[in-house]
Amino acid sequence: MSADSHQGVVTTPPPSGGGTKERYFDRVNVNDPEYIRARNMSPDLRQDFNVLEQKKRVTQILQSPAFKEELESLIQEQQRKGNNPTGLLALRQIADFFMASSVAGFNTSPLSLGMVTPINDMYGVESTTMVKGEKLTRCKLASLYRLVDLFSWAHFANSYITGRVSKEQDHILIIPRGLSFAEASASNLVKVNIIGDVIEQGSTNLRIDPAGFSPHAAIYSMRPDIRCIIHVHTPATAAVSSMKCGILPISQEALILGDIAYYNYQGSLDDQEERRELQKALGPTAKVLVLRNHGVVALGETIEEAFHYIYNAQYACEIQVNAISCAGSVDNLIVLDQEKYKSRVFNLATAAAVNMAGQYKWKVGELEFESLMRMLDNLGYRTGCIHRHPIVRGEALRHKAA
Repeated sequence: MSADSHQGVVTTPPPSGGGTKERYFDRVNVNDPEYIRARNMSPDLRQDFNVLEQKKRVTQILQSPAFKEELESLIQEQQRKGNNPTGLLALRQIADFFMASSVAGFNTSPLSLGMVTPINDMYGVESTTMVKGEKLTRCKLASLYRLVDLFSWAHFANSYITGRVSKEQDHILIIPRGLSFAEASASNLVKVNIIGDVIEQGSTNLRIDPAGFSPHAAIYSMRPDIRCIIHVHTPATAAVSSMKCGILPISQEALILGDIAYYNYQGSLDDQEERRELQKALGPTAKVLVLRNHGVVALGETIEEAFHYIYNAQYACEIQVNAISCAGSVDNLIVLDQEKYKSRVFNLATAAAVNMAGQYKWKVGELEFESLMRMLDNLGYRTGCIHRHPIVRGEALRHKAA
């Protein structure tokens, strides 16, 4: 017998058109354990496995760069057709749900983590009470709330972040009480005036906390240079605010803070005399205010600058708490000579940064804040923030190659 006669699988003759027509049993080994397991599987279980395979294929499609580029091109096409067409809104909602990607090796697809509520939820919305630039300010401030939540600095009603949208009318944005920082979005921020009267309610029926807003109002009323205020009392900042020594110059982060103001806060500023005392303690230039036994407040001429100061204040307080814990007492710490080091470190940290190409000048905190906005966008948060300096090297190489 020839070797062919010993084959266990019968094949059909090749068709007249050339080539071999393969049948199902030509590529299935009936003795394969995987085949036997699948054959003996119950119908319900087999259906579940089929559904999982389908979801896997759908996820791969949705995460593919080709799908994302196609979706973005459709959105741009709809934008050219007019102001807020119905097709654009539908496409944007689809994009919010699906435009997540893998970041640092983790699958951040909404199919696996659940839908990420977008920060920028004001597509095409133009309110008569909105001033120029307010929409972007809302997006940045809501993004800042999300960052504070992601860094685990949020403390429900005991922490607040506010942003001034109009110097002329002193209109302030703040999250209403009852929303967690993880729920902050551009539309649900409440716009109030300097005395707390609501100008624009936002997308919820929730109200602001007057006691939480009162220190912010006192600061805005006497510091026209300030556009953003962040108040947190994390365990580290609350611990240092209760120390008689205050924030010690024992780290670079502490020196970066510059002049630090202190005020014996009693929980609210209902009395006008208390407001004046806070304003007097803060002074005209300080960007960091320690509320005794009540955490730290960071001020900024921009949202980015305020985040710069609260980030370094949090780090400085963590370092100090750990250092005292290890050293046993403040007396065992090496305290830096402020006259020698403080101005040098502060000036270096607050100097305008310039990128390597020399094309852009960055104000305090802008470069770092934008990298965090890219991170949020990559995670699917849809910040709505304009990336002034995207990751351009790949783009430049692609254009050059084209």
